[in-house]
Amino acid sequence: MEYKNTLLMPKTDFPMRGNLPNNEPKMQEKWNDMDINQMVLDRNKDKTPYILHDGPPYANGELHMGHALNKVLKDMINRHRSMTGYFAPYVPGWDTHGLPIEHALTKKGHDRKKMSVAEFRELCMEYAYEQVGIQREQFRRIGVRGDWANPYITLKPEFEAHQIGVFGRMAEKGYIYKGLKPVYWSPSSESALAEAEIEYADVKSPSIYVAFAVEDGKNVVTQDESFVIWTTTPWTIPANLGISVNPEYKYVVVKVEDKKYIVAKGLLETVSEKLGWENPVVDREINGTDLEHVTAKHPLFDRTSLVMLGDHVTLDAGTGCVHTATGHGEDDYQIGKRYGLEVLSVVDHKGVMTEDTGEFAGLFYDKANKPVCEKLEEVGALLSLTFFEHSYPHDWRTKKPVIYRATPQWFASIESFREELLQAIRDTNFTPVWGETRLFNMIRDRGDWCISRQRAWGVPIPVFYAENDEPILNPEIISHVQGLFREHGSNIWFQKSAKELLPEGYTHPGSPNGEFTKETDIMDVWFDSGSTHQGVLAERPELRYPADLYLEGSDQYRGWFNSSLITSVAINGHAPYKGLLSHGFVLDGEGRKMSKSIGNTILPSKVMNQYGADILRLWVSSVDYTADVRMSMDVLKQVSEVYRKVRNTLKFLHGNLHDFNRKTDYVAYEDLREVDQYMFMKLQNFIKTAHNAFESYEFANVYKAMNNFISSDLSSFYLDIAKDVVYIEGHDNHDRRAMQSVIADTLDALLKVLSPIIPHTTDEMWSYLADTEVPSVQLTDMPEAVEKENFATLEEKWSRIMDVRTVILKGLEEARNAKVIGKSLEAKVIVFSNEQTVALLNDAAINFAQLNIVSKFEVGGLVAEAPADALVQEDIAVVVTKAEGEKCERCWTISETVGSNETHSTLCAHCAEVVEEYYADVE
Repeated sequence: MEYKNTLLMPKTDFPMRGNLPNNEPKMQEKWNDMDINQMVLDRNKDKTPYILHDGPPYANGELHMGHALNKVLKDMINRHRSMTGYFAPYVPGWDTHGLPIEHALTKKGHDRKKMSVAEFRELCMEYAYEQVGIQREQFRRIGVRGDWANPYITLKPEFEAHQIGVFGRMAEKGYIYKGLKPVYWSPSSESALAEAEIEYADVKSPSIYVAFAVEDGKNVVTQDESFVIWTTTPWTIPANLGISVNPEYKYVVVKVEDKKYIVAKGLLETVSEKLGWENPVVDREINGTDLEHVTAKHPLFDRTSLVMLGDHVTLDAGTGCVHTATGHGEDDYQIGKRYGLEVLSVVDHKGVMTEDTGEFAGLFYDKANKPVCEKLEEVGALLSLTFFEHSYPHDWRTKKPVIYRATPQWFASIESFREELLQAIRDTNFTPVWGETRLFNMIRDRGDWCISRQRAWGVPIPVFYAENDEPILNPEIISHVQGLFREHGSNIWFQKSAKELLPEGYTHPGSPNGEFTKETDIMDVWFDSGSTHQGVLAERPELRYPADLYLEGSDQYRGWFNSSLITSVAINGHAPYKGLLSHGFVLDGEGRKMSKSIGNTILPSKVMNQYGADILRLWVSSVDYTADVRMSMDVLKQVSEVYRKVRNTLKFLHGNLHDFNRKTDYVAYEDLREVDQYMFMKLQNFIKTAHNAFESYEFANVYKAMNNFISSDLSSFYLDIAKDVVYIEGHDNHDRRAMQSVIADTLDALLKVLSPIIPHTTDEMWSYLADTEVPSVQLTDMPEAVEKENFATLEEKWSRIMDVRTVILKGLEEARNAKVIGKSLEAKVIVFSNEQTVALLNDAAINFAQLNIVSKFEVGGLVAEAPADALVQEDIAVVVTKAEGEKCERCWTISETVGSNETHSTLCAHCAEVVEEYYADVE
């Protein structure tokens, strides 16, 4: 008889190799044919809604790793929620207006100046849809489940109409106004920018100290004394209208040779060092408040500079006398407004100095720095010129420096409802918790939001002007434009005249001749995406407003999180989200930002082509995404090894269930052996840990729990000892069925718990299960951890047994190294310990030899009685010797009963009994 044919070896068609790059697309085709997303929604339609609102990625270019991190995080959350009693529809979206698309078309050779604005916008729309199509397929390839057939796209007429509605309601509340204020201006883009469109890079700048001679000292200072100012933007000197001092500071008049200068007392030492003043003599001290309304002569122009009091003046740098150009700085503008100064801007939309600057007119602002300094030196006002490197704001699209420039712009007031905004932040749940402080401080400190842009590709600001230049901003007109946009799209604004766009017969007292013009600026794209709570959440019947969660990168505290909050609170008084979750950026393996110029980028498409989407997803689950995360091909290789371990475990579990029928063979918990109950308890602990981690968005804890459970509890213990039962016992042996019952529960739980993370693999294995009619694991519920009365007792008892097992394994290793034994089944183990443990090890109901995969197990007594050559660890001593007897041909144990059965002389007595009972007919 071939005894190997009597062993119940694993049988499964589930392949060891995943071949994910080839097989995942086939799985996705299957899901598409099933319409798995709709099946999940139909199954959960009567359950509690859970809405994770998608922040729209920008429709331009191939997906990068940050996109993948973001979308996989969202998908894991939605998949988990849909398996835990929630109706969790996911509507993906795209942000499709803005400058990058204009730039992309320019690079393609389209000359915007040779076509009408409407024609250029048509090209922009075509390009945007093309990019949406490319990105949509890549997101689907990652395995993100959602309504990909009906995404929201910000260029669609119905969305634009909702956006106009948000604008109109804010205007009706008085939150929208036009003003001349300094804003971030990009000469390279010829447009205003929002704070979220700014990034910082190091530049080399001039640092100058300039003397402003006193003109009217108000009996506080005299005309032979000069204020000293410091600036790193010499080109703004022609725009100077004032000098700001702090009312709380002391100022000093110091004599330096034959000159007298005024600086803050707290900065005298620093200024003296910078300017090379060797022996400055303090003539007198002056209170900052006494300097108010003093005037100084502008060093280059025939006008005065007013001395003003401002809290923004600090002792961090400079002189304590701050150069104030009302058209080129936020603080400058605010203090100038308070003192009634005009708003003077000295550069045009291209960054070129205006006629107001005299001899500097026509120079690009950066090129004007040198001649301005030369002129200051010529008139004797330049006290010092040096250069230094510092971080400076840049246009995030063109990568060119930006400036502060006062221009007429449309603004959304923040000040009007700032307290409501701050309260809405307090009412929001943040993950990580520091997000609350970050967003709170941003809203607390930010100025009014500049919402106008001087570009073509975007949603027009729906404002008309009467003949007297009065802006027409009333609800009826905005509502009329909203209807036009809903029917025709916003391009109608550029296709029709103002009169054609206004209601027929409309009149206005400011236009006696019936003539009107229309605003040419478009809205900031952050207003587009910031309106999705109305255009998507409040509009789509399957969604709801506010959303349960917004999840984006940490840069969105000043972007989408910010703009969405402002628009929502402005019109409805509350945040558009109940919770905010943010993630960090993806860096390369050395911690550097991924950049095409460096050549260190790793595209999701490359990862999926080489490893598969489930490897990418498993990587996402493994990292602490709340901080910046590192990604490299070496990291992915390590993750792929973990995946291989997971896959092989699933295969092994399934292979050992080939003859198991849950309906007829399942052994209830109460009838399990203790070792099986212990493993069942471990399984429940894993389920509980994973559930809590999913609930709190701590996916790395799911990954760690999975790794620990598979490696320690399954592979290194339960599945290792299972072979001596599941392979060797008769097919319906109680012990075998008991282990199969736990194995079946384990496989079921693993497939469900891991489904949000590696859905392709879990669904693949699900298709091999014989005892389910459910077509996908996605259509099941997450397992719920159960608690049994004896768990606490089991934990205490088996923790001690496992401690003993650890020492035994160490003893076996040493015996193997000493050539005492080969395989562990060649060993006899004698254990010594304390009285309590000895009693535990004498439990006849537990097969300790089987538990430790040895042929003979004995309890030797107390640890003090152990021989000198025993391995001792704390209160456990182990002696390993070679077992006596012959090797059983079937189970490979060393037994003195081998040969006791004449018919099966090469088998131990137990195997002979099994063979005679179950396999009499086996050849």
